[in-house]
Amino acid sequence: MLPTLTGVGRLTADPELRFTQSQKAVASVPLAFNSRRLNKQTNQWEDGDVFFIRGTAWERLAENVAETLAKGMEVLVTGELRTEQWEKDGQKHERPALLIRSIAPNLAFAIATVSKDAASQQNGQSGGQRTASQQGQAQRSRPTSPPADDPWAVDAAKGYSDEPPF
Repeated sequence: MLPTLTGVGRLTADPELRFTQSQKAVASVPLAFNSRRLNKQTNQWEDGDVFFIRGTAWERLAENVAETLAKGMEVLVTGELRTEQWEKDGQKHERPALLIRSIAPNLAFAIATVSKDAASQQNGQSGGQRTASQQGQAQRSRPTSPPADDPWAVDAAKGYSDEPPF
C-alpha cells in the first residue's frame, strides 16, 4: 500500500491539461509544500524547507482542476505518493509524484462558487437536484414561520435577534 499525503500546498504553475490516446483527461499539477514558521525572536515569518512534487489528476478531476485552479493558489490536497521512473538517453531517472485523489482551494485566501460539473449532470446523476414534484412536496411540507422555540428565529420587527441562540 502506498503512503497517503494530505497537506496544504501551493501551485507553482497553472495546471496543464492533456488527453491520452484513449481520450482520458490528465492534468499535471506542480505543487510546493513548505514549513513556514514564526520566529519568536524577530516576530517574522520564515520559510523553511520546501518540498516540490508533481501531482497528477485524472478524468473529471483533471478537467475540473484545469478549469478551477491557477498558479499561486493555496490548496488542500490528498493523494497517494508514488515514484515515477523513466529512462532518457540511456539514463534511468526517478522522482516522487502525487496521484491526486482530491484537491480544493483554501477558502482562507479565495472565494469559491461550487457547482456541479457538466459531466456529472450529463450522466444523469441528479445529486442534490430535485424534480418538480419533489420540490412541490418540499414546499408544501415546509412551515411558513419558525416554531416558537426556534433559537435561531429573528424578531420580525427588528429583522434580527439580540440574543445568542445558546
